[in-house]
Amino acid sequence: MSFDNRRKQVMSCFERAPLGGMKAALAGRESVTSQRALLRLGMLWAGRMRLGSSGIFVGILLVLVHTAAACEFGPVPDRATGIVCRMTKPAALLLNQETAQVIQAAFRNANFPNITGERSVRLLGKVAYGLSNIQVNDLSIEQSEVELKENDAIDIAIKNVTAVFKGTLTYGYAGAWFLQLFHSVDFEIESSIDLQINIKLMCQEDQVAADASDCYLSFHKLTLHLQGDKEPGWLKQLFTDFISFTLKFVLKREVCNEINYLAQVLANYVHDLAANFVRDEDIGLDISLASDPLIKANYLESHHKGLVMYKNYSDVFSDSVFSPSLLSESRMLYFWLSEHILNSLASAAFLDERLVMNISGKKLQALFEIEDTEVQQKAVQLIFQGTSYNDSVAKVWSLTHPEISLQPEGTVVKSLVAVEINIFPPGEEPLMVLYMEKEITVTIQAAYAEKKLILQPLDSRIEFKVFKWAADPSEVSPKQVFFRAFVAKLQLDFFWYQFYDFQNDQSIRNFLQKMISVVGIPEVISSEFSLEGSANILCKASIVRSSKPVYCKSPVIILTAWGT
Repeated sequence: MSFDNRRKQVMSCFERAPLGGMKAALAGRESVTSQRALLRLGMLWAGRMRLGSSGIFVGILLVLVHTAAACEFGPVPDRATGIVCRMTKPAALLLNQETAQVIQAAFRNANFPNITGERSVRLLGKVAYGLSNIQVNDLSIEQSEVELKENDAIDIAIKNVTAVFKGTLTYGYAGAWFLQLFHSVDFEIESSIDLQINIKLMCQEDQVAADASDCYLSFHKLTLHLQGDKEPGWLKQLFTDFISFTLKFVLKREVCNEINYLAQVLANYVHDLAANFVRDEDIGLDISLASDPLIKANYLESHHKGLVMYKNYSDVFSDSVFSPSLLSESRMLYFWLSEHILNSLASAAFLDERLVMNISGKKLQALFEIEDTEVQQKAVQLIFQGTSYNDSVAKVWSLTHPEISLQPEGTVVKSLVAVEINIFPPGEEPLMVLYMEKEITVTIQAAYAEKKLILQPLDSRIEFKVFKWAADPSEVSPKQVFFRAFVAKLQLDFFWYQFYDFQNDQSIRNFLQKMISVVGIPEVISSEFSLEGSANILCKASIVRSSKPVYCKSPVIILTAWGT
């Protein structure tokens, strides 16, 4: 099976599995083995020199690929950093709990070739043999440990891997004057193995790549059983040493190749998952690397460009303020985002005309009929002049792209917003009854609850710029506004309305205030920000695992950890 076909097969499993079920996807891939039961003598002799040649070729090929695919960065790569992801050692230890599943998949999915050879035996001449249909059974792993070696590699030590290899042994004798027919017996090989894998992180094709080719197997036990040990003892003695040596070589080559392959597939999978996560229709983020990935004693870290990609929109970023001191090592996973990225996303959303919303019917009614009081009825009558909500439309849109800044108290969003209400009385011409422009500044904190990211407003400031009212100016003018939030896709759904004659009417002011508190800036989040599995959220001082909203002030917004 070709590499591309194997990759598609594995990735199809990943795509069907949830994020927390990656281990099942790994374990579910079918291995491909030869089904030949008997080997002809000529094939045995012709194939004896083939062992080892493909392993050397693969090693040379990997070196050439790594050299050819090396990334080139600018003179000061850190200045181009828009996104930083830091995984600390506790997270690595947590993920290491799933290492056993990956290693088991490597053994099961390894393509063990038919093993051929010959040996000279006194009186019998040359004995040719072949091992075919090699399969792995009863695989178990006792212990797995991980260590981060600074500026070097991720060291994974897997101890006491026990497995039983089953297959068919075919053998025959070749004398000077005759050729005897072949015999076949089933065999089992009991093994106990330690693995040492040193994974290096590098940049290939502008993304993080994992090189696990530095892989070693140590055998503590390799015992051959022939058909329940019913065959003559001399046959077992004849093949045990030589077959054991050959099988060790094949296992090292095939298992290590499979581990390296799975490491690359997983790295590509995580990259593709992240790329899809930060893309919505025509708006996306360039998550290509800004510099080589880092391995420190207590964390792994990758720096990404984070440039916004949107049609002909050109994003340039060369003044990053990121410093390693901005992130600590006390939590499991950190994401750092630059202000530039957030502002570029806001610009792209504005250019894509996403910061517009029309509300009518029941939704509009819900905003204005929070309570059935005389004050509420007076407010509705002044605005809609008896026209039904179904014949009225409120339009809210951003006149300029929002400006975003990250402050200790939260994320501050500033924008110039327009609100327009039109009524469509039956049999009459449409009438704009209210138009206003306001500069709005709101401070938002991030929260996480029920697998969704929530943005919660702390406070807001509103400054009138323009006001147009269809009624007599002596009767009414603006006083309150309804604002509905700015989240993942940077949508502003904003209302608040103010009325001039109500300035000194405390009852109406109370009604409007209650209306604002009910509608407020509710949680807004699209389905693509839903996370599978349990998750943790990073607030400034602690990790909290909870189904209730937890609010975070830090510009280092969210920490999540895969769980089972």
